[in-house]
Amino acid sequence: MFTTTETRPCEVVVPHCCLLGEGPVWDEKTGSICWVDILNGRIHEYQPAGNSHRTHQVDSLVGAVAICENGDFIAGLREGLSFVGRSSGRTKLLHHPEAHLPQNRYNDGKCDPEGRFLIGSTALNHKKQAGNLYLLDHDLRCTTQLQGVTMSNGMAWSPDGRTFYYIDTPTFEVAVFDYDTKTGRIGPKRSAFPIPQKEGLPDGMTIDSEGMLWIAHWDGWQVARWNPETGEKLFSFRLPVAFVTSCTFGGENLQDLYITSASIGLNEKQHDEQPLAGSLFVIKNSGFQGMRPSVFHHSKQASS
Repeated sequence: MFTTTETRPCEVVVPHCCLLGEGPVWDEKTGSICWVDILNGRIHEYQPAGNSHRTHQVDSLVGAVAICENGDFIAGLREGLSFVGRSSGRTKLLHHPEAHLPQNRYNDGKCDPEGRFLIGSTALNHKKQAGNLYLLDHDLRCTTQLQGVTMSNGMAWSPDGRTFYYIDTPTFEVAVFDYDTKTGRIGPKRSAFPIPQKEGLPDGMTIDSEGMLWIAHWDGWQVARWNPETGEKLFSFRLPVAFVTSCTFGGENLQDLYITSASIGLNEKQHDEQPLAGSLFVIKNSGFQGMRPSVFHHSKQASS
């Protein structure tokens, strides 16, 4: 098996380092990249065309956001799944399926191809199998999709939408499910392929137009491209930081690869060696193309 690794100069998008940067999502309508700093409770938004960086302080742990059809955010806050007004910053609580689990927080989330929002949870103390995966449907009903996960993370759908890929980070594997695009229901869990531990923990994930998975590897210094059918590692971009957390494609032609990272847990020596830890990076004109991002379709609008 031959793997190409490229150490291409990646650009820092904005001169800001997150504690735990995560969940990049491309807003096609505004031409913006959005991402979160989970532990600092911030939603970041950068518009390349205008070189404009905005920060939305939500004063809550924020695991992930997605874009709603009206331009606002749907977010997994510590207090529950909520709308966040993009202009006002006001929040509107929808559901808190883990209100009885105060030791948990919401983690990675993403919209499926039909505009439903899936989001997972994890225990603050990393307790095994304490998390779950939820689906927020078009009518704002919330249902449980998976139970007993430890670190609910990367999500991606095949180009035809009928296959769902999912990462529970400490399992060192990518799981796969048949996906019913009409209902959002998932089939029985199967293993797509294992991730060798030497690559780093599998974290956030996206998929390209050829159906290949891109995985951010925590403590792996890389974003890697994997073939989900064979489990082959096809390609990787090396990064100047160890804790690579997630990735997505953006830009006018969806060929710019945006990559989030974290600085949490680094000691003084590591901070000195990785001054860019926590940055949002971009590899422009990556040579690959992403899938058109989905937005959250729902029957009620947030106040903004």
